Amino acid sequence: MKQAMRLSVGAVLCLLLPIIAWAQGTGAAAIAGIVKDASGAVLPGVTVEAASPALIEKVRATVTDAQGAYQIIELRPGMYSVSFTLPGFSVFRQEGLQLGTNFTATLNVELKVGGVEETVTVTGQTPLVDIQKTSQQATISRTLLDTVPTSKSTFTFVALMPAAISPTNLQDVGGSNGEASIRISVHGTKGTDSKLLMDGMSYNMVNGDGNSRGFLVNPLSAQ
Repeated sequence: MKQAMRLSVGAVLCLLLPIIAWAQGTGAAAIAGIVKDASGAVLPGVTVEAASPALIEKVRATVTDAQGAYQIIELRPGMYSVSFTLPGFSVFRQEGLQLGTNFTATLNVELKVGGVEETVTVTGQTPLVDIQKTSQQATISRTLLDTVPTSKSTFTFVALMPAAISPTNLQDVGGSNGEASIRISVHGTKGTDSKLLMDGMSYNMVNGDGNSRGFLVNPLSAQ
């Protein structure tokens, strides 16, 4: 009996592992680029640190490779400050870098020779186009949700997203449908292909076609 129970638990864990792995990697952002000096030569060994309140560890770091390239992946969406440090060069800091879901911000930097205490700070230059991925993403701000007179349901989010629609029989008119069912189609895809995530973690149910849910997002805390 105990052996049968162990086998059952093992089978369940094997089934859940792909789901857990997929959930952890979905919706993550990234920062990537190349660091050079004033002459245009690439700089290996530059320490790159991305800091944000959105990160559990608050700071994520990496080092540029032999080609001066770097990449910091699996970042949670939010506001970031990125610093570049190399002995003999002025510290370069990028402030106010806003990262959205599934977005790779390309940040190429030029370091200048300078003293240890010198720091160059740049603010308000968040890349608008992801040149490293073909996927598209849309973020509905808290301000927009509060301003537009809608039912504040997931159907409302669909109405505010380009190329996203819900089936005709599920159109939410004045909040009449509430949160009973969600079938989102983007660019003509099947409604059953939609995946629901909160802070990168999927909360789709695994039964049926896999797009059902047993959890409703609080619109007052969502963006």
